[in-house]
Amino acid sequence: MRPSILNPLFADVTALPGVGPKLAALIARAAGPRVVDLLLTPPISMIDRSARPDIADARLGELVTLDVTVDRHHPAPKGRRLPYKVVCSDATGFVTLVFFHAREDYLRKVLPEGERRLVSGRIEDFNGALQITHPDHIADPDRPEDMPLHEPVYPLTAGLTANVMRKAAANALARAPSLPEWQEPNWLKARDWPSWNAALLAVHGPTAREDLGLLTPARQRLAYDELLAGQLALSLIRKARAKTAGRAVRGDGRLVARAMAAMPFRLTGGQRDALKEIAADMSAPERMVRLVQGDVGSGKTIVAFLAMLTAVEAGGQAALMAPTEILARQHHESLQPLADAAGVRLDVLTGRDKGAGRRDKLARLKAGETDILFGTHAVFQEDIAFRDLALAVIDEQHRFGVRQRLSLTQKGPRPDLLVMTATPIPRTLALTSYGDMDVSQITEKPAGRKPVETRAAPLERLSAVVDGVARAAARGEQAYWVCPLVEESDVIDLTAAEDRFDGLKAVMGDKVGLVHGRMSGAEKDAVMERFHRGEIAVLIATTVIEVGVNAPNATIIIIEHAERFGLAQLHQLRGRVGRGDKPSSCVLLYKAPLGETAKARLNVLRRTEDGFLIAEEDLRLRGAGDALGSAQSGFPQFRLADAGVHGELLAAARDDARLILERDPDLKDPRGQALRVLLYLFSRDEAVRLLSAG
Repeated sequence: MRPSILNPLFADVTALPGVGPKLAALIARAAGPRVVDLLLTPPISMIDRSARPDIADARLGELVTLDVTVDRHHPAPKGRRLPYKVVCSDATGFVTLVFFHAREDYLRKVLPEGERRLVSGRIEDFNGALQITHPDHIADPDRPEDMPLHEPVYPLTAGLTANVMRKAAANALARAPSLPEWQEPNWLKARDWPSWNAALLAVHGPTAREDLGLLTPARQRLAYDELLAGQLALSLIRKARAKTAGRAVRGDGRLVARAMAAMPFRLTGGQRDALKEIAADMSAPERMVRLVQGDVGSGKTIVAFLAMLTAVEAGGQAALMAPTEILARQHHESLQPLADAAGVRLDVLTGRDKGAGRRDKLARLKAGETDILFGTHAVFQEDIAFRDLALAVIDEQHRFGVRQRLSLTQKGPRPDLLVMTATPIPRTLALTSYGDMDVSQITEKPAGRKPVETRAAPLERLSAVVDGVARAAARGEQAYWVCPLVEESDVIDLTAAEDRFDGLKAVMGDKVGLVHGRMSGAEKDAVMERFHRGEIAVLIATTVIEVGVNAPNATIIIIEHAERFGLAQLHQLRGRVGRGDKPSSCVLLYKAPLGETAKARLNVLRRTEDGFLIAEEDLRLRGAGDALGSAQSGFPQFRLADAGVHGELLAAARDDARLILERDPDLKDPRGQALRVLLYLFSRDEAVRLLSAG
């Protein structure tokens, strides 16, 4: 049960004064549906009304607060659509206040002629005269508290005004209870960090631009709270998993030896190290949950296949779940020769399998006649039963979060779990998402892989690039052409995939194919299959090819509007080429002029093919919220922390979480009880349930 002290914060925002269902829907879009969501949404900027010059000293374009006398009103002439004007003055000059669609009775009440008023707004020049259009605030000098000097500005959405959001946040703050301290007093003192309530007030009440920074004591305190909640939750998941016994899966090495003898290449040192770590995990009585992290083309799939053979040697079955049907089928096809050499039975199951064919596959699987199954997430549907699933492998792990990983255990008696990602993950983000897992890294590429030559060119060179692609196609080579949109948009001037398809088809005829996210799975697979078989020379695509088709004959990838993609995503796309023995190239087409960040991003890509270095640079250039692109749905979105800025705090939170559970594994002492409140505060209820489950 959530502690009752948090109930005011987990109420719907309609509990706040003046927030009805319509406003609540807008606030939910900007911050979230609950009061706590407003507390955890920091201001993005602020309004500073502390500048109080005389009229003569007011600088154009600046937000100022003037102490003026109201001289006279000039209502708009009846029938004419002119503004209402109020002329004011001080000892140094005049300023005109301008109002459109104004009510005269209201303006005469708030700006009575002959009286002094404090007026705040942005000073402008109109035909040589100073004016303020629609002042933000008007106050009586005898009541200066009615004129807020500093106001936070929050994220907004269409239909939600800054004032409404500000009031809602202030009312949410007023509901914040005094919570028990979950941080160590010495740690707070050493860092000079405030209490939780004081930190909230400071973050939501900036009085200078510097107060909005991510490294202020108050913001660091709240960021650390969020990071600690995350690390503690992951530690509890890991601890709960350790308490539930797996089984020792030990092979005798005969199938692995046969497969390795049939390989046309030798394993790299990184692959051998990863295999050793996996074998040690599988042979232990605890259940394995290991991530194999390797750059594009580093040979993770073969490592996973050899691990699956170990499971078969031990008398069990194995399954590999891929993110797309075509990738599942390609894994099956490419590994079939090694399976034949080892004498194991493979099968592939996707959403495309229907009727009697599907029933036959399921029957073979249940009877244990299929040793290794390849498929999409359909593999884990309810009607699919294994005789004895000993190892489950997930390819492209970033598509699935911690919860999905936990749900895969029902297909066998606590099967070992091996997950793979070709998205190099910065160290700090790996801690936030994979803190419940052991990690193996494969950092080298197999021998014979050719480097991909990467060039950047402005879109003005498009015709020369098209000519180059046509020449390569004439030589029998293949190319990918990546566009950021499916069809023309009036809002953003980007080349659409469909538009580029029409243009290239005019040059190259039926040798051009198109694949994008709006096509059905079967349509996409059919086009990609034709590309894989070499019937299509140029595949025009949106980023659906980021993970998927493996075409060793593809030697060129063109990425249009490369400045709009993230570094990690560009690196993933570049990894689609250079998979065969021919020299390959990647052309980054950009729209000039480039901004500084975009320029830095493209330069990093031209300079290195090291995915781990690229991932760290991406995090530095773009911040954690965006570093891996919106498709990386397995990664937590922080509200107060930023992995790119608070990396040191994240490492400290990981160490703190480990120590906490060593000293108080059930979180029962006073700090432990306070930490339970912290877990609920950041919606880590799942971790608390693991505690109560014992």
